Amino acid sequence: MTDFLSEAASLQSFLQAVRQTLHRAPELGNQEIKTSAYLRSILEPLGLTVENPFGTALCATLHGAKPGRTAALRADMDALPVAEATGAEFSSQIPGVMHACGHDIHMTAAVGAAMLLAAHRETLCGSIRFLFQPDEEGCGGAQRFVDAGCLRGVDAVFGAHVSPELPLGSVGIRFGKFYAASDTFSITVRGKSAHGAEPEKGIDALQAAARLAVRLVGLRSALNGERCAVTVGTLQAGTAINVVADTAQLTGILRTLGPDSRARMRRLVTDAAAELAAQTGTQIDVQLHESYPGIVNDDSASQLVHDTAVQLLGEPNVAVLQQPTLMTEDFGYYLAAARGCFYHVGAGCAAPLHSPQFLPDIRAAVTAAALHAAALERALAE
Repeated sequence: MTDFLSEAASLQSFLQAVRQTLHRAPELGNQEIKTSAYLRSILEPLGLTVENPFGTALCATLHGAKPGRTAALRADMDALPVAEATGAEFSSQIPGVMHACGHDIHMTAAVGAAMLLAAHRETLCGSIRFLFQPDEEGCGGAQRFVDAGCLRGVDAVFGAHVSPELPLGSVGIRFGKFYAASDTFSITVRGKSAHGAEPEKGIDALQAAARLAVRLVGLRSALNGERCAVTVGTLQAGTAINVVADTAQLTGILRTLGPDSRARMRRLVTDAAAELAAQTGTQIDVQLHESYPGIVNDDSASQLVHDTAVQLLGEPNVAVLQQPTLMTEDFGYYLAAARGCFYHVGAGCAAPLHSPQFLPDIRAAVTAAALHAAALERALAE
């Protein structure tokens, strides 16, 4: 295997400059105009074919000298509406916007991987597509990449996220279910208004909604011990202290692991609402809104990343993650189009994701660039 770790280390000064440029000028989802142009200015001189499939997205293709398979690497580009408080010399120059989720590191690592692999183009079998994706934090850009045909013909797709929970220089790989599917719900309860002194003449929508909220939260234990989240975030009802509320509305989120658990939880929510409506005489309308599908890694692709990481970084620096997370990520749309693996890279920063203090070490990008390049090379060779 090519010694990509040493080669990536030799690029650290350049990658630091790339990272600082990206970090100073963060852009929100679907507004990554300057980010996209800057990345293009780096990728095209490397000999990559750079296309703009939609909006601010970039699909940059590196063609190896030899025919073969096609692999892909995703890096998200958008920032968050967070006011930076890191005190870094290269802090965000955009008020109220910063790369608080490490996407500047993700882009920098992908640039590093492109540089490493372009230097070995003559021995590369096949092609690699680098997918620089807008709007991961918002409505998602992954499905739009799939719809644009950028995953067509891709044999394996990879991506990564920096993690404050892992030491710098290490990676974490999860086999199977990794990130949760995300759904939101909006539930309207309709009853009958009455004077508060004569509640028996009405049908209390507020009381029914409160009972439903408790029942919904109790569904957390309904998936045979598998991790999930049911959160009722708002409950709004009533107009006066002496009036039985005739309407109430609840909103919240569901987080589940894998498509089967997702479908079961959605059924449980609608069943709970129907049962309570029958018990209380209310009318209950449930609106479920499907969001990101979650991430279920392919075992063979995960094994490839694991074995590559052990060879590259040494076994002590490679963790097999035992627990999935209830965070969500739109990388799952890629995994519906091609087998693949999403993994974690130690951030070298103790502050949590989305914190105004979150500032990963540049060496996280060096590690990620080396692993990306090695995994992509191996995926094409196999």
